[in-house]
Amino acid sequence: MMLGLAALAGVSLIGPIQDESTTAELALDIGVALVSVASVPLLVRRPVPGAAALAVLATLSPLATPGSTMGTYYVARNAPLPDAVGIAVIGFGAHLVQYLWRPIPGIDTFWFVLLDAAAHAALLGVGALARSRAELVMSLRERAARAEADRDRQAERARLAERARIAREMHDVLAHRLSLLATYAGALEYRPDAPADQVARAAAVLRTGTHEALEDLREVIGVLRLPEGDGSDRPAGQDLRDPHDRPRPQPDVPEIAALVATTRAAGTEITYAHHYADPATLPGLSARTGYRIVQEALTNARKHAPGAPVRVRVDGEPGEGLTVEVVNDAASAPRDPALAGSSAGLIGLAERVDLAGGRITHGPDGPDGSGFRVAAWLPWPR
Repeated sequence: MMLGLAALAGVSLIGPIQDESTTAELALDIGVALVSVASVPLLVRRPVPGAAALAVLATLSPLATPGSTMGTYYVARNAPLPDAVGIAVIGFGAHLVQYLWRPIPGIDTFWFVLLDAAAHAALLGVGALARSRAELVMSLRERAARAEADRDRQAERARLAERARIAREMHDVLAHRLSLLATYAGALEYRPDAPADQVARAAAVLRTGTHEALEDLREVIGVLRLPEGDGSDRPAGQDLRDPHDRPRPQPDVPEIAALVATTRAAGTEITYAHHYADPATLPGLSARTGYRIVQEALTNARKHAPGAPVRVRVDGEPGEGLTVEVVNDAASAPRDPALAGSSAGLIGLAERVDLAGGRITHGPDGPDGSGFRVAAWLPWPR
């Protein structure tokens, strides 16, 4: 900026030299040119005072005109509009004083005033336009940065939600079956003298349950590998699932009876009462959630209240909703430390019920609070 202003001042000095100006005027012009060039750092650090100083210099010599006009543009480009208008008015007045003191031959006062006003108005407009454009570009960059940050946050929230969903699925699918296997294995450990037919039945249950647990795990891992849907949007050759595999149907309310029977076969005393309309009209999310509630409650009863009788009740009809209740009494046998839980299942149930649009409560039950009750309501529209 200083080099450019010095070059303009040098070119402007040619005129006074050719016009054979007096020595005093020439010395004044050179001095003003040097001072205006030296004032550029002040203009950069403090635009308004620097531009005002350059405008004052313009009253003394035409060689300060480049610096004054540059100062007017710089302020219009970098300072608020009121400051820019003030500097433009000062520059207009300074050049008018310069013209009255050292008039330009061939240009009368009217035309000079008109040109002076037009020049400073143009400097003000161009500088303000450049400032507005720079602010717009900066605003767009900030918006783009915010949009990218929001996109990253949304992606992170989606990843966390997916991890939580997978964790719930892993817990719901495997916890019940593995706790059953642990129960049978514990029976074999504590009753090595059991009859051979009982040992054979327990071993068969362990083998079957292990196979089913592996199948459940394989299915959940398939959820991790495949996108939502049938995978048709995945490029050819990238489907990691066997094309002959088909996901097993999701558990439904009628399957609660089989769940109760399996748990009862493991030694838990269960009373199961149910009264509901055609379950085919029950929304799939409510049906799956109802099954998971019973599954989780039975698993918790087996872990935390071994030997306690359990009562399961499932009622519902369209328009009234589906009610699921599981109550267990106090434990009547020692707890197995290996089956201790962390209440993550109840937290996952609360999230599932909330997603289904239902309500759930759980807590101690009975006169002395030694039992436990899980009760939920799920929507069943007409």
